[in-house]
Amino acid sequence: MNRRLATALTAAAALLATAPVAQAADSPVLQASPHGTGTACTHSRPCSLDAARDKAQTLHGGVRIELAGGTYTRTEALKLTSADSGTTWAAAPGARPVLSGGVTLTGWTEAADGTWSARAPEGVTPRQLFIDGQRATPARGGACAATVCDATKTGMTGAKATGIADWKRPTDAEAVIKVRWRNYHCRITEVTGDIMTFAQPCWTNSSGGTDRTGPAWDTTTVDSSRYSGVAFFENAPELLDQSGEFTYDSAARTVTYLPRKGENMRRAAAVTPSTEQLLTIDGAHDVTVRGIGFVYAAYRQPGTDEGYAGMQSGLTLTGATGPVDHAGRYYTKPSAALTVRGGRDVAVDRASFTHLGGAGVILEAGTQESGITRSSFTDLSSGAAYIGDTEPNPAPELAGVDNTFAYNTILRTGVEYTDAVGIWAGYEAGLTLDRNSLDQLPYAGISVGWGWNQPEAQKSVLRDNKITNNRITNVMQVKDAQHDGGAIYTQGAQPGTVISGNYINRSAYENTERDGNGVYLDEQSSHILVENNVITRTGGKWVSNWADYGIQNTARANWAETVVPPLSGTGSQLLDNHEGLDRLPAEALKVASSAGPHGGRVEQLRRDLARTGTATQSSTDGTNTADLALDGNITNTATKTLSEPGAWWQVDLGSVRHIGQTEIWNASGMPTADFDVQFADTADFTDATTVHITGKAQGPSLLNTDTHGRFVRIKLTGTGRVALAQVNVHP
Repeated sequence: MNRRLATALTAAAALLATAPVAQAADSPVLQASPHGTGTACTHSRPCSLDAARDKAQTLHGGVRIELAGGTYTRTEALKLTSADSGTTWAAAPGARPVLSGGVTLTGWTEAADGTWSARAPEGVTPRQLFIDGQRATPARGGACAATVCDATKTGMTGAKATGIADWKRPTDAEAVIKVRWRNYHCRITEVTGDIMTFAQPCWTNSSGGTDRTGPAWDTTTVDSSRYSGVAFFENAPELLDQSGEFTYDSAARTVTYLPRKGENMRRAAAVTPSTEQLLTIDGAHDVTVRGIGFVYAAYRQPGTDEGYAGMQSGLTLTGATGPVDHAGRYYTKPSAALTVRGGRDVAVDRASFTHLGGAGVILEAGTQESGITRSSFTDLSSGAAYIGDTEPNPAPELAGVDNTFAYNTILRTGVEYTDAVGIWAGYEAGLTLDRNSLDQLPYAGISVGWGWNQPEAQKSVLRDNKITNNRITNVMQVKDAQHDGGAIYTQGAQPGTVISGNYINRSAYENTERDGNGVYLDEQSSHILVENNVITRTGGKWVSNWADYGIQNTARANWAETVVPPLSGTGSQLLDNHEGLDRLPAEALKVASSAGPHGGRVEQLRRDLARTGTATQSSTDGTNTADLALDGNITNTATKTLSEPGAWWQVDLGSVRHIGQTEIWNASGMPTADFDVQFADTADFTDATTVHITGKAQGPSLLNTDTHGRFVRIKLTGTGRVALAQVNVHP
C-alpha cells in the first residue's frame, strides 16, 4: 500500500477532521470555480478546470488546484495525463464542488392526461431521468412468460398477446430479461405480426450459439432452457401508468413524465445524464482527488444497437464478431464517472458518486498502488467500483497490484442493471478491500476473481487479496430476482487471499431459490482463508465451496446460524466454526458491530424454540426423518413425507409458548406448496390458529404472528408431499 493511501486509512480509522491536508508552504495553489475564466487561476480571478490543469502543467508538478463550491457541468471528461503527475485536486476549505454530466430539461408542458413533456436537446438521449434528485423509472409493463414471449436466436414471439403489435412506436421500447445472474436489455427494431426482432449485435450476443459467452453459459442465454420469460418491456407511452414513470420518444425527441404527488414540473429540476466520463486519469502518478462530487454521468452503450448483453457482475459482451475466448478476456466494463488507467499512486479521498447512469469508478490497465477511500456511492445504475481487468496473465506494466478500496459507503447501486455487483475486482494482486459498507444491492456485494472453470484461472496473477472488516447487508434482494451469487463472491486460484472480520446479514434472505450465499467460493476459487466472519440470515449456505476443483480453502472460527456440509475440493476444510447459532455470542457481536467504516447495528438472532422440540410427520420412507427439519442445515438435508392427501409435519415445543415468528425453509428441488401453518395448544389441533400460504415455501417463508401454542404443524391443503429443509419457531 502506498504511503498516501496508508495515511488516508489511518486518518479514517481515527475519524479525524476532514479538512484538506495542508500543502507545503512553497507549493503553488491554483483556484478554479464553475464560472471561472481566463488563465490567472487566483482567488480573485479563478479559472475553469481545464485552464487550471493547463496552468498546472507549466509548473511541473507539486501543484494544488482548489475547487470552489458549485456544479461544474462537463460536456466531456476532464482529462489528466502523465503531464499532470504530482497534482492535487481538492475542494476549497468548506466548499462542495461537483462535476456533473447532466443536462437540465426545461420548457415542460402539461397534457390533459396529467403527463408533462419536454424536448431533449440535440445530442442528448435520455435514458435516466431525475426529478429534484429522485430517480424516475422508465415506464414498464408486467412480465411475459416464455410460453408467450418465446425467445429464439433470431427474435421473440408475443407481440400480439402483449399488445406491442399495436404500439405507436415499439422501436423505442426494450425487452429487459433476467436469467439467473445475467441481465439483458435489447431494443426492439421491428414488429411483424406476432414476431419481434431486436437490435444487433445485442440480440446475437444475448442468445446462445455465439461460442463467445463463457463456459456452459449457453444455458443462461435468452434462448436457453433456463429462460423463463421477459421481466418487463419498458419505454413505451402505452406503459406510462404509474407516478414517477417516464418515456422517451426518439422521433419527437420528447420526454414524457407522470409526476409523483407533490411534484411541480414548472419548478422542478429535471436532469438527464448525458456526458459519460467526468474525470479520466491516464498514465499519471502521484495524483490526489479529494472532496469532489460526481453526479449524472451517463452510460450510453445500453441505448445503442450494442445494447446490454450481460455476462456477469455488470460486464457485457460487445462486438458482432469478437474473438472467441471463454476465459472472458474481451468483456466490457460499464462506463464510469471516474476512470484511472495505468495510474501509479493515485488517491481518491472523500469523493461522492451519486445519481449515475453507469458505474462510479474504474481502476484499470495496470493501475497500481492507488485507491479510493472514505467515499460514498449512492443511487447508481451499475456497480460502485470496477478494479482491475480480465486478462489472467498481463504484462507487468498492465497488472493491477496493491490497490485499495477502503472506508467507503455503497448504497443502492445496480439500480438499473441488477446483475452488477457493489465492488468488482478482476485479476488483481495485493488488493485491499477493507471496512466498506454495502447495503441494498440486487446481486453480489463484493466479487474478486475471474475465469470460471478455464485453465487460465488456475495460474494467474491473482493472489494476496484482503477482503476484511466489511459490512454487507441486504444483498441479492428478492425483488431483483438475481440468483447464484453471494455477499462475498470469488473465482480463481488466489494464494494468500483472506476473507476476515466481515459482517454479512441478509443475503438472498426470503429468496425463491436456495442459491444466495454468504461467502461463495465459486468455480476454481482456491487457497483462500475464510475466518472470523459473522454470517447471518442467508438464503443459502453461509459458506459455499461446491466445486471439486476449488481446492485448499479453509473456513475457520466463523459464526453462523445455519450448518453447512463439508467443503468440496481437495484439501478444503471447515475448522472450529460456530454453526447453528440462535444467539450471537459477545465475541461475534464485537466483530460484527465494528465492521464497516464506522461500525454499526447488529441484528441479533432470535431464539429458536423448535430446536429442542420433538418433530413428527404423517409418513416417511425411513430415511427422511422429521428431525432433519431441526438440524440447522438448510441446504443438503430435508424431511420428506410420502406423497399423500393432507400430508403434514409438526413440532412439539414441550409446553405452550408465545410464538412471534415462524420460518419455513423449503427443501431444495422439491418445493412444498399450498399449505396451512397451524398453531395449537393441544395435539388434536382443536381451536388451532391457521395461516395459509399459497404457492411455494421460500428461503424462508416468514410468518409474523402474535399467537401461542405448543404444537406447530405444516399441512398440505391438497395432495403431494411435505418437504422441508428447516423450521424455526421464534418467541
